[in-house]
Amino acid sequence: MFLERFENVREQHDSEEGLSEARRMLIGSYFLAEYSLESAALFNPSIVPHTDQTNLAPGALRFILSLRATGEGHISSITFRTGIIHADNRIEVLDPAHLLTEPRQIPNSEYEKGLFLRKLQELGLGSDFTGRVMGRLREKFSTVELRQSVDAEVEMERQSDGVLQRDQGTALGILMLARSNYEVQFQPEQKLSERILFPATPTQSNGIEDARFVRFQNDDASYIYYATFTAFDGKVIMPELVETVDFLKFRFITLNGPAAKNKGMAMFPRKVNGRYAMLSRQDNESISLMFSDNIHFWNQRQILLKPVFPWELVQLGNCGSPIETDAGWLVLSHGVGPLRKYCIGAFLLDLEDPGMVIGRLREPLLSPNANEREGYVPNVVYTCGAHLHGSELIIPYAMADHATGFATVPVADVLAAMEPETT
Repeated sequence: MFLERFENVREQHDSEEGLSEARRMLIGSYFLAEYSLESAALFNPSIVPHTDQTNLAPGALRFILSLRATGEGHISSITFRTGIIHADNRIEVLDPAHLLTEPRQIPNSEYEKGLFLRKLQELGLGSDFTGRVMGRLREKFSTVELRQSVDAEVEMERQSDGVLQRDQGTALGILMLARSNYEVQFQPEQKLSERILFPATPTQSNGIEDARFVRFQNDDASYIYYATFTAFDGKVIMPELVETVDFLKFRFITLNGPAAKNKGMAMFPRKVNGRYAMLSRQDNESISLMFSDNIHFWNQRQILLKPVFPWELVQLGNCGSPIETDAGWLVLSHGVGPLRKYCIGAFLLDLEDPGMVIGRLREPLLSPNANEREGYVPNVVYTCGAHLHGSELIIPYAMADHATGFATVPVADVLAAMEPETT
């Protein structure tokens, strides 16, 4: 690890000739720090089926639990636990490893030229300078090739009339976009609980918050895991996306378009009528529904649900991806009421037309009790995703933004308590 960090900073070293391994390790150690990732809180979980379902008793399911870990300086990252839901719905969470390790960033991540250019235009970075930079590149290019093209264009301008201040800003924006779309790789021998997704880009510098993982079924019936999360740089929040098929290699992707903003975006677990579908909350108050032909771009939204009941009047949002049932799409929601009290509710959407609300709980499904009231942030219960195990709804949830527990309830009871939505 010391040697690897030395390689990361060696360009800043004037002379590297003759450096012994011990000296390189010493230099690397000066650019490392230990960090207590979960020292303040471990909360806002989401749950998905594990990629490995072997060697289980009949009726059992192995799961992956993602959690928001908050440490010194209120910096949040994504950590993981594994466990088993047994046939009798008993929940077993396996003991985690003691130490966590960041993944290695893949240095030559490939970008698709058309998609990258579309993102630049969406960010207002389309210009003659951008056209010349992109014109040098292949249809698929690496970070190194992009930087070489940017440097070449800047050098050409410097040799002619000088680099325009506007083009300097564009050059920085192009490279920043590349840094925000990247891939990381863990080693297979690392247990899942040893893996940590820690902020790695300027947009994430103050935290990766509230990842909503979902196992998404592709058109060919294969599966990929997506997670929408909030990137925070200390001032601005940005919704972003991460994808993986094995929880070893993760690809981070920016979300673009006028509808890709604010917090609380949650993917449906499959396409609906041939299009990607997502829940969101752009106005800090209501839940919206969005559709797109491209998972990276979200241009339009429609308000799906507004606050009605006292326990949700301040704010209404989703609590993870919709769950498909025979009765419809079951969605857990969060509502904020008096004294900033967060409760978990639920509503039901039509399977074929999720813009149609079939039913809604009038009272919260889960409210903070006396034992769950005090913590990092008081009066809060919250989840980023539940799982339907047979006929039982398994809800991992945060207590006072501090710790995490589980609640279970027969899904039939939830559906039976739904009341028709009134306009």
